[in-house]
Amino acid sequence: MSWLSFAVANLRHNALSSMLSVILLALGTATIVLLLLAGEQFSRTLARDAQNVDLVLGAKGSPVQLILSSVYHADVPIGNIALEDAAAWLDDPRIAQAVPLALGDSYQGFRIVGTTHDYLKLYPAKLAEGRLWQGEMQVVIGAAVARTSGLSLNQRFSSAHGLVPGQHTHDERPYRVVGILENSSGVVDRLILTALDSVWTLHDEPHHDQGHKHEHEHEHDVTDHDHTESAHEEDAAPHPPRDITAMLLRYATPLAAMTLPRQINSSSMIQAASPAFELSRLMQLAGLGLDGIRAFAMLLIATAGFGIFAALYAALKARAADLAMLRCLGATRQELCAALLLEGLILSLLGAVMGFALGHLATSLLGIWLQDTRGLSVSGLIWLSQETWLFLVLVGVGVVASAIPAWQAYRVDVIRNLQGLNA
Repeated sequence: MSWLSFAVANLRHNALSSMLSVILLALGTATIVLLLLAGEQFSRTLARDAQNVDLVLGAKGSPVQLILSSVYHADVPIGNIALEDAAAWLDDPRIAQAVPLALGDSYQGFRIVGTTHDYLKLYPAKLAEGRLWQGEMQVVIGAAVARTSGLSLNQRFSSAHGLVPGQHTHDERPYRVVGILENSSGVVDRLILTALDSVWTLHDEPHHDQGHKHEHEHEHDVTDHDHTESAHEEDAAPHPPRDITAMLLRYATPLAAMTLPRQINSSSMIQAASPAFELSRLMQLAGLGLDGIRAFAMLLIATAGFGIFAALYAALKARAADLAMLRCLGATRQELCAALLLEGLILSLLGAVMGFALGHLATSLLGIWLQDTRGLSVSGLIWLSQETWLFLVLVGVGVVASAIPAWQAYRVDVIRNLQGLNA
């Protein structure tokens, strides 16, 4: 019998304690693997979505809420600002590019964003079908929107007022899909993009009021359901002052980051927030919760290591006479020591392999759920460099946990144990 077979036979003899140690180690490992994979990919996605936005102008309030609502479209906007207030800064030589955003409506939970074609340049977004919008009430939809809603080219739909489902719909002026974006695994996948004029026209005070009346009183004349984009362009009524939700800026020079946000915040009625700074704060806040989960996972691994130690130590006491007999049959001290270390190593390897498999499987299932519900991309089919270090740590836990039992096996007293066997 080889020493490997000997170690496996001993573990099978103590199957219950060995299995519990493996399960604890696997659960702790799976939790850490899930946090590593999901955290790394979330951080990468957040950084990529904001990498081309240096500063956001919006209404006064929480800067984190401004970034979440304007860059990641994951929160409710603080409010609107006058376009002229934001445009007053656009002649500043420190600003290289400005992209306005106007929010207010949605479709099946997906936000409709009024903006310019420059918005697509901020993200790695390309057209998969159709073209960009050229007039009012034309939209380009993200890949997740097309996949979830079933919208296709030239299909019309009515937007719902507000960003919360259940509001009244603008049936009098439906949008028409003219383009569909490729999947980019970013925030733009979950957006419906249109011209600023579409949002403004739909929410011009006379039309907006009519929309509410239509819902409650049906007073709005909707006999002409085939309003065309050209018909709206011919509307010669004077436009009220325009509002936008936010303005995304890119610096012309890195030095602008040192002066421009402070200058805007101190001398105007609008707020300037840096995505990089606010994202760092957000990750620190999220990191507190993740650290707690990570600490719990480490506790599980430590408990599993103690379980391996307890199982091997208890088995050693019960097998002391057997080990003494092996010494009489020619086994060396080093071979007995190696046999105990091998048992600990087998337990730690089994727990590590099971834990990595569970962690990657859980991440894949999480990715499927997020893709279907949030349009976010998370994959369990990747391997991070941190996982290699985690694997080595787990192997070390098995070796350390079996070190004392192995040392006890090395020092086993042959004569005393055989005398006890004969007594």
